[in-house]
Amino acid sequence: MFSIGQQAIISILSHLLFIYLTWRLITAINFEPIIKKGRAKEAQIFILFITIVIGSGVSRFFLEILQWSRDLNHLF
Repeated sequence: MFSIGQQAIISILSHLLFIYLTWRLITAINFEPIIKKGRAKEAQIFILFITIVIGSGVSRFFLEILQWSRDLNHLF
């Protein structure tokens, strides 16, 4: 059984990893045509927030799958 500290470290690292991977994927998309002139800074902040939301959601999904697979031993 994982201690609370170990689970916290795994969660933090997972979130940071998936946020980083999402950032790398989103920066590969060309958003220039849809950004209004003079609004580049706001668009960058919006993209950062979208990256955090997507990365955290994917991380949470994988952490829940991991937890559910650990809980399966209570079934039998």
